[in-house]
Amino acid sequence: MTPSDVKATLSFSDGSPSMDLPLYKGSIGPDVIDIRKLYAQTGKFTYDPGFLSTASCNSTITYIDGDKGELLYRGYPIEQLAVSCDYLEVCYLLLNGELPNESQKAEFEHSVMHHTMVNEQMQFFLRGFRRDAHPMAVMTGLVGAMSAFYHDSTDINNPEHRKIAAIRLIAKMPTLVAMAYKYTIGQPYIYPKNDLSYAGNFMRMMFATPCEEYKPNEVLVRAMDRIFTLHADHEQNASTSTVRLCGSSGTNPFAAIAAGVACLWGPAHGGANEACLNMLAEIQQMGGEAKIGEFIKQVKDKNSNVKLMGFGHRVYKNYDPRAKLMRETCHEVLSELGLHDDPLFKLAMSLEKIALEDEYFVARKLYPNVDFYSGIVQRAIGIPVPLFTAIFALARTVGWIAQLNEMISDPEYKIGRPRQLFVGAAPRNVTPLAQR
Repeated sequence: MTPSDVKATLSFSDGSPSMDLPLYKGSIGPDVIDIRKLYAQTGKFTYDPGFLSTASCNSTITYIDGDKGELLYRGYPIEQLAVSCDYLEVCYLLLNGELPNESQKAEFEHSVMHHTMVNEQMQFFLRGFRRDAHPMAVMTGLVGAMSAFYHDSTDINNPEHRKIAAIRLIAKMPTLVAMAYKYTIGQPYIYPKNDLSYAGNFMRMMFATPCEEYKPNEVLVRAMDRIFTLHADHEQNASTSTVRLCGSSGTNPFAAIAAGVACLWGPAHGGANEACLNMLAEIQQMGGEAKIGEFIKQVKDKNSNVKLMGFGHRVYKNYDPRAKLMRETCHEVLSELGLHDDPLFKLAMSLEKIALEDEYFVARKLYPNVDFYSGIVQRAIGIPVPLFTAIFALARTVGWIAQLNEMISDPEYKIGRPRQLFVGAAPRNVTPLAQR
């Protein structure tokens, strides 16, 4: 870390000794105040629920400037990566720090696409779930179970093990998601084909049947690849922080990624696009486009508890850069499938128009986010709403692995142990049972 020329001094009004706090500079973004010695020197903790002002690590992977609406993977703007690179190139970038050349790309693709099959016993593991189980419940179990099938890559402190686990996870996640979907609808599993692209292979495993040959639609394959790219990493979000915290105990990579899958399930995180489509379905049941005005009134009413899902973002105080890219893809897919006049999609576009023009939403910067558009795209492709978050987990796996590898390689890393402000009962004595 690079020390800053600026120094900070913490002083107390009760006469306690003041303390100098060093500052460190990032290559871009805010400086950080190093408080690691705060407790040892003052006996006090900092208090920051939700980690709104706390940097838990130093990282070289992803940078976000929410005010500017900027997202960089290893320094490259997401707008350029989404247009000029495919998902596996982005995976290579996140894992290795640089974009691959032609030979590196070919070697990496070969490694991933020739590890797409999963142990045949996985299908028997799947049978233990109810057919109507949520896909994220299934995925949490399947990813965690990988540590029972692949014993030779479970040492998180072994760089070679982490490399093997990374390839296995990236390669097998599409297979597991597709298997979870096929199990839910009672169709036979479709084995992967190594000669297809990463996204094309996933689409085939999702939608092919043994009855006839499946031909991937390139527009839809490109849309799925872009969804993967836009969700590959997003700095120190809840699930990434969970993976880092879980991995800090020394647990195996599969268990750490399974923890990330579980965290991603929440509607405030990876489940946002699922929540968005459920909202659109509810408006449709209310009467569709004719009832949008009534729904918007409820959203603006603080006492109604009605929320506008898929709009605004905790990090981006400007337009989500991923949303611009996903909006283009959304219209490409709707045009390709002739779905612009579908009632639900017409409703979504009407809601988008209101959010972009209504002063209430513009003033609060509640722009449509990536979840709004990716949910529409996935539904148009034919992916059931409950599976949206599992696809998000598939895409985010590489980001989790890159962050986990970075943490383990950091000589300063320690097991995570947050502190607390205790506000419970002071020490007291137990009263005998007869006297209580």
